[in-house]
Amino acid sequence: MKIIDLTHTFTEDMPVYPGDPKSSLQQVAHLEKDTYNDFKLETFMHVGTHMDAPFHMIEGGKKIDEIAPEKFIGSGVLINVQGKKEISVESVKNKKIGEDSVVLLYTGRARFYRSDEYYNDLPFLTEDFAREMVNLKVRMLGMDMLGPDLDSPWPTHKILLGNEILIFENLTNLDQLLNIEKFEVIALPPKLKTDAAPVRVVALVKD
Repeated sequence: MKIIDLTHTFTEDMPVYPGDPKSSLQQVAHLEKDTYNDFKLETFMHVGTHMDAPFHMIEGGKKIDEIAPEKFIGSGVLINVQGKKEISVESVKNKKIGEDSVVLLYTGRARFYRSDEYYNDLPFLTEDFAREMVNLKVRMLGMDMLGPDLDSPWPTHKILLGNEILIFENLTNLDQLLNIEKFEVIALPPKLKTDAAPVRVVALVKD
């Protein structure tokens, strides 16, 4: 079994969504001085590779801790949308997407992750694309970009989360899945009573 890590490393200089406070990751204890190592993390939930739960946009929606663990695992389907500014339902035509699939959108933007270019000329998902994900009854939708919407009122977020389709954003290494037909996705967030959480996302590929 080959495991492909689709997660950005969380570091002390982590980029954040424009306008959000910067995250802080500091070592507060050192082995040579304190006999152990320890770190302190201060962050918004929507930093780095993270997962949105329904409560993020939906009144009364589930928080991360209320989601059943089996929801975080599923058969993966990669959709190559490189070069597309508007990601519409046309992108999934002729793609076999089964119920409870985990759909991953490869834009190629992960290469810009720690630069200003990452926030410029952003692609976005159309509402018809989001509705098609609902019609197909997918389990989760992940992407190697900032998120599915450009701005408020966040229509595609609300369509997806309103139907309990989990969203995970800021993925990386999706290019390693381009020629792989079958793989499993595991996206496990910590069990936090929050609207979102950092998440470790991996793809499992049979040799």
